[in-house]
Amino acid sequence: AAAGRCQIDAQGCAEKKKTGWSLKRGKDTAYYDYRNYGTTPKARFVPMKILNRDCADFLVIDDDPAITRFLATYLKQHGHTCATLTEGFQTAAWLEQHDCEVVVVDLNMPKVDGISLITYIREIQPHLPVIVFTGVGYEEDKMHAALRAGANGYVSKNLPIEQLYCVLSRVLATCRQRARREVLARARPALLGAA
Repeated sequence: AAAGRCQIDAQGCAEKKKTGWSLKRGKDTAYYDYRNYGTTPKARFVPMKILNRDCADFLVIDDDPAITRFLATYLKQHGHTCATLTEGFQTAAWLEQHDCEVVVVDLNMPKVDGISLITYIREIQPHLPVIVFTGVGYEEDKMHAALRAGANGYVSKNLPIEQLYCVLSRVLATCRQRARREVLARARPALLGAA
């Protein structure tokens, strides 16, 4: 269906006039254009860009470059964009200059503690979802400390990557839904006041 939809660029419309195609609007002309797609000698067609509405911007913070590369590749294969940091202390500068929708954080990093990093992210961007992805496993104390610091989810590196992706998708959907509700709640009084 996407291949059948097309848009004629300005040069294509000029070529249409030269070749005698009808520029009338109506179903007959549209049907003719669709049936003869790609067979006209001089008209150029430009395919429409299909936007992926499910894509998201991720930031992965882990001291292991192999993990960050793997996660970035996996997320990009699923149509998302992903930035990576291998030093936790770079997070502040990165978040000042860039936007992201979800942060994935490792708990055990040599220079910056993951729990402190989650607390810092919560202070500067309270609504930014943070997911812990760590090799520590499910140690009760660490998991509860991360959740108290403001993490939205906790996934072990020992589990399949699909498990992390499910958690990321769920958290992202919840946050987007909350943001839509907040926008509607702010717009509703303005609309009622206008009536």
